[in-house]
Amino acid sequence: MKTKIPLVEDDADFGLILKHYLELSHFEVVWFQNPADALEVINTDFCFNIGILDIMMPSIDGFSLAKIILKEKPDFPLLFLSAKNPKIDRLTGLTIGADDYIAKPCDPEELILRMKNILKRVTSPIVENHFKIGEYSLDSEKLLLTHPKEKVRLTIREKDLLLYLLKQNKQTIKRNDILDNLWETNDYFTGRSLDVFISRIRKYFRHDEQVRIQSIR
Repeated sequence: MKTKIPLVEDDADFGLILKHYLELSHFEVVWFQNPADALEVINTDFCFNIGILDIMMPSIDGFSLAKIILKEKPDFPLLFLSAKNPKIDRLTGLTIGADDYIAKPCDPEELILRMKNILKRVTSPIVENHFKIGEYSLDSEKLLLTHPKEKVRLTIREKDLLLYLLKQNKQTIKRNDILDNLWETNDYFTGRSLDVFISRIRKYFRHDEQVRIQSIR
């Protein structure tokens, strides 16, 4: 069965070229030039495996579209495309919960490689789905972190990072090792993204002072 992709891209020329290249690489592509059309299928026939969203679109920008999609489908993997590559755009996209970000014009082979890495990560089987972390319970399959006072819905990236930290519990972990294993790249932007995710996970555990992520500089 082919991997099915919603491609949300308003640029007619670039969208057509990218759609054809992805199809030649054995992906099934549904191309939406209008992001509003993509929204219509979220609660109806949403049977996709991974999404590609352009950021700069006239009616609904990619960030807003991603927030709507992830609210309904919190475990859905997304990759952003952007005609510019400032730090703030990259961090915003990753913080929202997208799995990756690539600047246009992009190398289609690199795009496909990143997509395959994301799909491999999100479809890898997990033997154990339930974990006890202090006063918290983690259901990694449902992406739920539960405490008697609240429940938090995690993104896939947050879940992967938390499981990695649990696996290395009470050990010193090198920052570069986290980036190489989870982000599969190591540069300034992914480093800043890691800082954002660590900060968010710390806040999730604010109800139990015994659960700590300690930074050693």
